[in-house]
Amino acid sequence: MPKLGIIGGSGLYGVPGFLHLKEECVSTPFGEPSGPYLIAGIADDAGTQVVFLPRHGTKHSIPPHKVNYRANIWGMRELGVERILGINAVGGIDPELPPGSIVLPDQALDFTQGARPSTFHDGPDVVHIDFTDPYCPEIRAAILKASQAEGIPVTSGATYVCTNGPRLESRAEIEFFRRAGAHIVGMTGMPEAALARELELCYAAVSVITNFAAGVSAANKLTTTEVVETMAKSTASVMALLKKTFFLIPEQRGCPCKDALSGTRL
Repeated sequence: MPKLGIIGGSGLYGVPGFLHLKEECVSTPFGEPSGPYLIAGIADDAGTQVVFLPRHGTKHSIPPHKVNYRANIWGMRELGVERILGINAVGGIDPELPPGSIVLPDQALDFTQGARPSTFHDGPDVVHIDFTDPYCPEIRAAILKASQAEGIPVTSGATYVCTNGPRLESRAEIEFFRRAGAHIVGMTGMPEAALARELELCYAAVSVITNFAAGVSAANKLTTTEVVETMAKSTASVMALLKKTFFLIPEQRGCPCKDALSGTRL
């Protein structure tokens, strides 16, 4: 049974270099996921399988505020996934992080609260998960080891701010987020990470900076074209990083994620 999952963001609708084995359709109590889940094998180890799902659908037909995050995460668990890597195309708020940079965030700011279904626990059970550290330390450590082994530069430690979209942010909003401590901005990182925690799944984000955010550079207009083009250029590095990461993640989970619901119910 597959144990590792990948959720692909803008510009990443498949897993090039992996062995495509089959597709699985999953129905959930929360509706339909973004599409069929692709079961794939790592080319040099067909026995190691991953489950891939394009967050926006195979034809990018689902805008960020309409993604069924609950169904996507629930479906991953139904297929036996215990660890998820979320790939995100993001804007760079920190001028020291130029387009093309791969960033491994360790904190998150959520500005989608109330705009999207963000929990599996709407009652009658009242559950408060600990979200002090949003991303799995075990997966993050494996990604950093993989980056060193493959010679792929990765910036570790950044705060990801999630906006609702689908419009891009104003110059003032980006300045506000910068003052709040954010380094990168996207529209899909939340509630995805929190939902994974609620199901006691491990989750880490790999963010590819595809453009500078509003007001950070001299560009007068932000375009989706540069997002897709930059992600396409980064895909080979991201896939190589993920492949190596899968071999460095411990077989048995030793992180707090697997016990996330302990002591959370009132």
